[in-house]
Amino acid sequence: MITASCHCGAVKVEVPRRPRTVTSCNCSICVRYGALWAYYRRGTIRVVAARGATEHYSWSRKAIRFIRCRTCGCVTHYERTSRTAQYGAVNARGFPLDVLEAIRVRRLDGARTWKYLD
Repeated sequence: MITASCHCGAVKVEVPRRPRTVTSCNCSICVRYGALWAYYRRGTIRVVAARGATEHYSWSRKAIRFIRCRTCGCVTHYERTSRTAQYGAVNARGFPLDVLEAIRVRRLDGARTWKYLD
């Protein structure tokens, strides 16, 4: 198991394994968050946080809910809002540095084509 956390440690996200790759997306929100997304099946992500420690943000179709720490503001993960969604994503920037450095980063053109650039 690997644990990602926000800066202050109030929100922790546990995942079963190191991802093979993470995604750096250049869409309007990801470029502002500076996140590296690691994708996991919906039931394999465990969030450890006190009640009220997180807040979320969604826009437009409200298909994705970005979750952040209410104290330090770090985006820790996102959830798809559809009940049938198969996966969610964890911000790998919260992983320990030695774990993050060993993962291949893929660049996604989410701003225009929705295709990987590598």
